Amino acid sequence: MRVAAGTVTAGRGVEMTRVGERWRVTRPWPPRLRPFVHSYAGYWEAAAAPYRVRLVPTGRAVVLISLGEPFAHVRRLGDTGRGSPVTGSLVAGLEDGPRVCDHPGGQEAIRLELTPLGAYRLFAVPMSELTNQVAGLCDVLGPEGDVLVERLAAAGSWEARFDLLDAVLAARIERGPDPAPEVGHAWRLLSRAGGAIPVGRIAAEVGWSQGHLVRRFTEQVGLTPKTSARVLRFHRAAGLLARQDVNLADVTATCGFYDQAHLNREFRELAGTTPGRMAAARMAEGAIAL
Repeated sequence: MRVAAGTVTAGRGVEMTRVGERWRVTRPWPPRLRPFVHSYAGYWEAAAAPYRVRLVPTGRAVVLISLGEPFAHVRRLGDTGRGSPVTGSLVAGLEDGPRVCDHPGGQEAIRLELTPLGAYRLFAVPMSELTNQVAGLCDVLGPEGDVLVERLAAAGSWEARFDLLDAVLAARIERGPDPAPEVGHAWRLLSRAGGAIPVGRIAAEVGWSQGHLVRRFTEQVGLTPKTSARVLRFHRAAGLLARQDVNLADVTATCGFYDQAHLNREFRELAGTTPGRMAAARMAEGAIAL
């Protein structure tokens, strides 16, 4: 994506940066949300034009609150059907493969990326029910989801929108279910290692059998520990490839792939593309422009 020079300040801590024909609106989220929220931004388009993006696995759950034109289609790559009927405000669980989204243009939205256990607390459902799924926001949050969208759309500024969103997120997370401490520890071990840690070692570290760890972890995170490790390793590799002057041999060794053929195979299976093409496309927030 082409980034125009300059950032506009718009309210208390709110910054607006132009990215091509789209404005990205950000504000630091409060400390009480930082253990649960990974990223947080609003978007609106300066000029409405249709576009398609491919979303690749990131090890995070996504909430998209649509305040303008919704997506036209949301489908898994390779799905020959019509894709998900959900096109408005939506929730996406953790994924182990790519998803294609088509938008007619005229987007105005707020997008949140949540840690898996932050999503578990916010959604208050087993994350395994949302694995590789896209659901309507109100299907997960209930009537509270529709009320939130209406209030955000009616807010007079991005500052007011973020104030409202912070309050709603904090209240819902506070009353949400507590994940098992062992699952939280297992996820931290995986995350810090970029997926390069054996599941048996994680089980020994948290004091559970492997079978019990897999069951509880999958319920509360959404992916098995082994699949989570694949996704985290891929995501780390994709981040390294986005840098300048990084070669595939270094990425292969740093991220713990057996060899470059293993790296290529994982990119094909998890992103539907090659490392070189993905590096050239410059992934942003889990999305590759198509």
